[in-house]
Amino acid sequence: MNENLKNKEITRKKYFDAINIVSNEMINWGLDRVDIYSLSDPELINRVMSCNGFIEKNRRGNQMYSAALNHYKKFLISEERSDKNMVNIDDVVLIKINQSYYEDISPEDLYKVTSESWVVSLEKTPTRDIKYYCSIYNNIIIQVYELTGFRSDPEPGKEKRFILEGKLASEEIRKQLISLDVHTIHRGSGNPIKYTSLKTLLDIKEYVEIPSEDEVVLIETVGDVDLIDHIHSFITSKGFNYSLSNIKNLYLSLRSKPFVIISGISGTGKTKIVQLFAESIGAMEDNGQFKLIPVRPDWSDSSELLGYVDLKGEFQRGPMTEMVEHAMDHPNLPHFVLLDEMNLARVEYYFSDVLSVMESRKRDGDKITSSQLLDGKYTGREIKLPENLYIIGTVNMDETTHPFSKKVLDRANTIEFNDICLDRFDFLEIREEVKAQRISNEQLKSSFISLKDVWMTQKPLVEKVSQKLANINKYLESINAHVGYRVRDEICFYMVHNENAELLEEHEAFDFCVMQKILPRITGSDGRIDQLLENLFTYMTGVPYDADNVQESREYPRSAKKVAEMLRRYHKDGFTSFWIS
Repeated sequence: MNENLKNKEITRKKYFDAINIVSNEMINWGLDRVDIYSLSDPELINRVMSCNGFIEKNRRGNQMYSAALNHYKKFLISEERSDKNMVNIDDVVLIKINQSYYEDISPEDLYKVTSESWVVSLEKTPTRDIKYYCSIYNNIIIQVYELTGFRSDPEPGKEKRFILEGKLASEEIRKQLISLDVHTIHRGSGNPIKYTSLKTLLDIKEYVEIPSEDEVVLIETVGDVDLIDHIHSFITSKGFNYSLSNIKNLYLSLRSKPFVIISGISGTGKTKIVQLFAESIGAMEDNGQFKLIPVRPDWSDSSELLGYVDLKGEFQRGPMTEMVEHAMDHPNLPHFVLLDEMNLARVEYYFSDVLSVMESRKRDGDKITSSQLLDGKYTGREIKLPENLYIIGTVNMDETTHPFSKKVLDRANTIEFNDICLDRFDFLEIREEVKAQRISNEQLKSSFISLKDVWMTQKPLVEKVSQKLANINKYLESINAHVGYRVRDEICFYMVHNENAELLEEHEAFDFCVMQKILPRITGSDGRIDQLLENLFTYMTGVPYDADNVQESREYPRSAKKVAEMLRRYHKDGFTSFWIS
């Protein structure tokens, strides 16, 4: 990979480095030392990933190595499918450059990022005779080059990669191809390279305007794992250690419902992960897309948050109202409100107006809007919750804070950050600077409002998830903690978003949902709590709970571990709760 691209393709470089490390260490695991890039059979990569040496290396590396190999394995599989399904003679290469593109990129830099260091097949074959290659940004062709030659990348370890040589295609070809939307033939994010034919491209009728200003999107569109990789790389480069699965979960939670609660013991970085997540996609206090609001214990109504009418009859805007208006004025950009230590005051008192309006969300054409939050007679215009506003609260549970009612828990995904590893330092060795990239709200906004939005396209998944929830509800009914339609719908939205994005295994995604939508509802000292938790543990693990020999669960590892913890606290204190105090 060219030196000029190093700071713009951190995710790709991280994967390359990880694969090279695996290649070098295979001999220490009892395997023959081979260059992973020389393997063409995905099954051989599975054999590497199944050996004990790799499993231990991967665990210490926070699953980075398996992510890299899975990414490369997807590429090999997609190459096999491309070869099998080929009908026309492929004479065009489509090259996604989302990670390298930036606003006002020069023609010279555009040529460089499109031409340099790709795993691409350019030799003439019976089904392939490459004549052109195209720069693809946000699924749109933005430039076309005529291929004049290619050479191997001279950088050590990248002999399998090629640098393309070319010149601008003829004006006639560029006029026909530039602004074509190729999302129908270049799906997914595992492989930035796609082979196609000029004939296929000319048959496409979808032309779009090249985006400008607030519409600029610098990372792959909705569902692209490159977005998650960028966010994770950005956060890691800042010297903070959060697992990739936790980043994926936060992303999916925000997409399923723009209200998230983050809990955990003090000092685990609850506030920081929100700040860095927002900053990684261009939302900062300086540009008005991020606002941290410290909650005070004396808040007893919404006036401190939304605003109030003073003695002169003038409306004094609260910090959240200012943020809502900024989001309304910039509908294409995501905005984040962070309510820090949100349960220092009773959430139902100061946040009830927002919670009620949040549940009134509805479709208005191609937008999602809500009922009125503030009357226009106070603010000069009607204030509604826009679809590009995301509210995240951090909470601690101790003697200074208040518990949550089911009204609040029903409306949020409650994410717990308690995993701590004080003796891990490998993430501090990453020295490359990862720059924030401004993205469009299209990549983060909720796609679904009602179950009807997903029923026709995801009926089997919805039925499967609903049946699992029905089984769990049978146990929850004993303490009147069973979930309703709202929770069922939002869990289905989460699962559908995950399946579309291919971020988590289905069982892992559902485990997250149980952990953050169901278990927080369980609290108390009632004797039925003990039986409920034991029933849930048996359901999740397949074996009865034994305090001296707690079994792990393959399907519900997080939830089963939490249930066991809640049982230990109940048996010790006669009271239990989801929350750690």
